[in-house]
Amino acid sequence: MDEFSFIRSIRPKDYKQQSLIKGIDDDAAVFRPIGEDVVTAVDTMVEGVHFSRQTMTPSDVGYRALAANISDLAAMGSTPAFYLVSLVVSESWSEAELHQLYEGMSELADEHGMDLIGGDTVSGSELSVSITVFGYVDKDKARYRSDAEEGDVVFVTGTLGDSRAGLACMQKSMNRTNEIDYLIGRHQRPSPRVAFAQALKNCKRVALNDVSDGIANETNEIAESSQVDLVIQANFVPTSEAIQAVFPQVVQEWSLSGGEDFELLGTVSKAEWSLVEEAASATGVAVTVIGEVKKMNDETPRVYIETEEGRTILRKSGYTHLKKEGE
Repeated sequence: MDEFSFIRSIRPKDYKQQSLIKGIDDDAAVFRPIGEDVVTAVDTMVEGVHFSRQTMTPSDVGYRALAANISDLAAMGSTPAFYLVSLVVSESWSEAELHQLYEGMSELADEHGMDLIGGDTVSGSELSVSITVFGYVDKDKARYRSDAEEGDVVFVTGTLGDSRAGLACMQKSMNRTNEIDYLIGRHQRPSPRVAFAQALKNCKRVALNDVSDGIANETNEIAESSQVDLVIQANFVPTSEAIQAVFPQVVQEWSLSGGEDFELLGTVSKAEWSLVEEAASATGVAVTVIGEVKKMNDETPRVYIETEEGRTILRKSGYTHLKKEGE
């Protein structure tokens, strides 16, 4: 297999997006949106850092890599349209496994009407998958994490901590049960909340952030971007019956900092909370109020978490790339 024959083998037979003028087959792709803003994001997954073939099939890797990017588009209120894939391929990956990787991406892309329009393939020591996505949003209607205001309610979709629990189930080679199968599925095949985010179009102002690192991080990102404080009620943070049954001792820790659930964290005015509930009902997504936005108490925006023991600062936690030991 060489690069060019591989590219020919993954070229789409047809395209779905009407705005596409030129896809794969030239030096670059061309598309022409009319009356909309273009939203773009990029994310990279590296074997041994973000995934292992011991816990994910090649198809799962492709699916999850694209899901992470689509979740970023969802957090901006954007409709997914195109994606580019750059691969660093190690010798340990067969041609069949690489095709399975793309099949996983294609499965999710088809669900969202996305077209693969190009990319790059090179050789390296470890497999690396870097995906760039493009989406559309109505002009000046993108959602920003800097839009939180004092008095807003803080909400989150779905349940938290399941992905971390699913990974632990596989690492421990636990006997399969319905609960464990559910948690593993949440890790391997997350569901970006695109439809829910788009159903919020009637809300005048919503701050959104996708839950990729855990809400201990994402709440702080909203606080910093909006220059506000957030107060989170620990017992309001939603968790699944599966994680409660399988990992009762670490439910709170993983729900706050487990990450990779790809749910949406947001804030909205109390007056428009009913619109969020309507969006959740219309798209079959659970949504839970977990706190409130407060005026910044000092010069530094903070997130507080209230438990039975009282109120403490909720600091960023979980894995952070480029962070050195002791920082």
